[in-house]
Amino acid sequence: MDHMTPDAANRGTDWLARADLRPTRQRLTLAALLVGDGQNRHVTAESLFDAARDHGERVSLATVYNTLKAFCDAGLMQEVTVDGSKSYFDTNTHDHPHFFWEDDGTLTDAPSDQLEIARLPSAPDGAEIASVDVVIRLRRTSRQDP
Repeated sequence: MDHMTPDAANRGTDWLARADLRPTRQRLTLAALLVGDGQNRHVTAESLFDAARDHGERVSLATVYNTLKAFCDAGLMQEVTVDGSKSYFDTNTHDHPHFFWEDDGTLTDAPSDQLEIARLPSAPDGAEIASVDVVIRLRRTSRQDP
């Protein structure tokens, strides 16, 4: 495997330990890729799979999907679904809105302090609101304003 920095490996190990997840070789590698630089990120299973391969890790796409699901189930990440079919995985688990850039299919954080939701509709009888996901779809304009 391509040598990952000790800091990245330590951050990944600590991240898994916070959730009591068994530190398998593949989980450690994926965790280090996700949080090793100390920055939050948005990934798809495919982009994380490609990053793992670029680091010399032999891992199947199915394993990446399963590992991302385990990370979400453990509260380490959140899944953000766009268009009901495309899933992104976010290492920032605090409630916050997202920008979805239609031109290149990327997901980025949107400023939480600029979002105001005054009121939500009442949930139907026998249901409760589990979460509210805000994804603001953007398209780059052809002209740049000064």
